[in-house]
Amino acid sequence: MIFYFSGCGNSRWIAEELAVATGDKPIFIPDVKDNGFNVEGETLGFVFPIYSWAAPQLVEDFVLKMTWTGTPEYVWFACTCGDNMGRAFERFQKTLSKVGLILDSGFYFQMPETYLCMAGFRLDSEEGARKKIEAARAKLPVVIAAVRARKKGVKDVIAGLFPFTKTYLIRPGFVKNVSDKKYHSTKECTGCGLCARVCPLHNIEMVDGKPQWTGHCTQCMACYHHCPTNAIQFGTTTLGKGQYYFKR
Repeated sequence: MIFYFSGCGNSRWIAEELAVATGDKPIFIPDVKDNGFNVEGETLGFVFPIYSWAAPQLVEDFVLKMTWTGTPEYVWFACTCGDNMGRAFERFQKTLSKVGLILDSGFYFQMPETYLCMAGFRLDSEEGARKKIEAARAKLPVVIAAVRARKKGVKDVIAGLFPFTKTYLIRPGFVKNVSDKKYHSTKECTGCGLCARVCPLHNIEMVDGKPQWTGHCTQCMACYHHCPTNAIQFGTTTLGKGQYYFKR
């Protein structure tokens, strides 16, 4: 089984590629967050984007709240990050250990940036995004081979500068302040409803032809990046920053 979360498609692509190559089933975490799983003898994988130098809070919550029975034969994760991942490996390892799961290996893929809700955050250039995707395509066979061989002890990380500070001191503030209160639609909104359909948490309702956010946001920015008229903004922070989502 491969459990994954994705808002703009980077991690979904990685999860689906790994699932096809390994014969494992890709399972979208928001669809099964209330289920329980028997993992006896399973290969258990997790694929997710890095949010503030760790797994998204909803992924951590999924692991901690899920009912896991049995002992998996091999546990691994693959994360996508625009730049670096801080101490995400160690943090996810600790999260798994709290429910009796042992992390055997972890991998990373640098993919195009998507998070734009803070000043100074920008998308990659088209050329920069293309190079990241090409590098990820080239790396996929290596990761696939390791997962298929159930290779243990692989710690494939890109920690970056001050990783402890980023993951353990900055991240808690990010999680505490995640909110959808600044999201709004501009006059360019056509009422197509695509934002509501692509939201992985079903956090958007269409009211009188306009999107309304309902307070369960994880700031994946799927609504912003998929809007065909770029009518969704996060306050004024996202104005003029452009859009990106993974196109197969």
